[in-house]
This record gives sequence, structure tokens and C-alpha cells, in this order.
Amino acid sequence: MDVTGSTALITGASGGIGAGIARALAARGADLVLVARSADKLEALAADLRARHGRDVLVVPLDLSTPGAGARVQEALGGRTVDVLVNNAGFGVTGRLAETEDPDRLSAMITLNCTTLTDLTARFLPAMVQRRRGAVVNIASMAAYLPAPGFAAYAATKAFVLSLSQALWAETRGTGVRVAALSPTVTDTGFFDVAGENASGGMRRRSVDQVVATFLDTLDGDRPVVVDGRRNEVLAAAAHLVPRGPLLRLVGPRFADRVATAPAG
Repeated sequence: MDVTGSTALITGASGGIGAGIARALAARGADLVLVARSADKLEALAADLRARHGRDVLVVPLDLSTPGAGARVQEALGGRTVDVLVNNAGFGVTGRLAETEDPDRLSAMITLNCTTLTDLTARFLPAMVQRRRGAVVNIASMAAYLPAPGFAAYAATKAFVLSLSQALWAETRGTGVRVAALSPTVTDTGFFDVAGENASGGMRRRSVDQVVATFLDTLDGDRPVVVDGRRNEVLAAAAHLVPRGPLLRLVGPRFADRVATAPAG
């Protein structure tokens, strides 16, 4: 997809995958709207992108895990057109749900991962369809493909993102708009500073650059679901063939205990 002169809105843009996507889109000639909680990190990234690529960059410091965040983002744009929406912001809460000590944090995770993502999509997708041009890329996760004891609510939020994206891909066929879910696996970002190291499940980490390359392939392609990494593509495909009951009985309690030993951040 040619993004030259387009405006891309990226959530969770202060670091990790979001910042990597911002750099890649600026290099392709896109103007940017960067949204995250950390104003200092956003401003530093924006200054670098302006200097390197001469693009217009709007910084929107905002906690997207709060109700009504989508409306505040739209207001901050001041009428700017959004041609590419990248719903990247998200975090994970680990531990057995019955042992949750902070239900408010669990609720904030669901708001960020599901509600705000859907709200932003509903606010910007209609105009894309009217213009018959645009793209929405939702960052899901390999956790979307199977129930994850010890990471139950997080995995469920990402299953929601996956299902929503697939349905929107079908709804927008023939409109000139692309909708896709990109599912990274364990990536070398600050995610595990929050979720805890054991949430990685012992999987080998992918680099941000690898995920960003897959993102660009997603933007240039027309698939509803893209998984980062060939090995992970095979695992995601196999997940649909695994009987849930026997799997959960066999490994569920042990996996839940392992993840539960990690701090929730």
C-alpha cells in the first residue's frame, strides 16, 4: 500500500512494535499521529521522525485504557483524516482469575485491548470506506489461538481482536479498504516488563524489526490474518486442529501455575 502523503494513527507508539511501525511508515512518506501515555517518549520519537523524514507528526499523550479514550483521540486530531489505523496498544495481566488482586487493572486491560480498539475502528473506518481507500491493522497475538490458563483474560481479548478483524475484513471486501489482524509471538519489547517474564511460556523472542517487516507485508497484502514468523504460522494453523478439552486437562493447570509465578507488573 502506498502511504505517501497519508496519515497513519498508531496507538502504543512510545516504544516497541508501535515505535517501530511509526519509523517504518514515516520512512515510506506517511504523516503520523502517535498515541500513548508517555508524552516524553512520544515527543522524542516525533522529533526524530521529523528530523529524519520531514513528516508532520502529531503527538497525543493519552491513557487509552480509560473509558471514552477513543472520543478524546478523535477530538485531538482536529479534523485530520486518518488513512491508516494501527491499533497496537495493549497489555497483559497474568495469574489465575480467581486469585486476581486488582480487578480494576483487569478491567483496564479489557478496555484497552478490546473496547478502545473497537471504538477507534468505528470512528475512522467509515470515512475510509467512503473514500474507498485506507487500512486498519489490529495487533492481535499468538495467544488468540488457544485458551491460556494463567493468562485467560488477556488471551480472550486477543481472540476478540482476531475475530473482529476477520469479520471486518469480510465486511469491507470491495471497498478499497484493507482490514487485518497481525499476530506476533513473544517479541523483544517492554510487554514482559508488565506481564512478567514467565508469560512468554519459554518461547524464543522475535525482534521488533522482524515484526515490523511482517507488518509492512500485512499492509501490502490482502489477508485477514497474518502471523509473524513461519514457525508460528504453522503453530497457529495447528491450533485449530487441537482438541481443547484434552489439551486443557493435560497442560492447563501446569501452565497456569507457571504463569502465576510471574509478577503482574
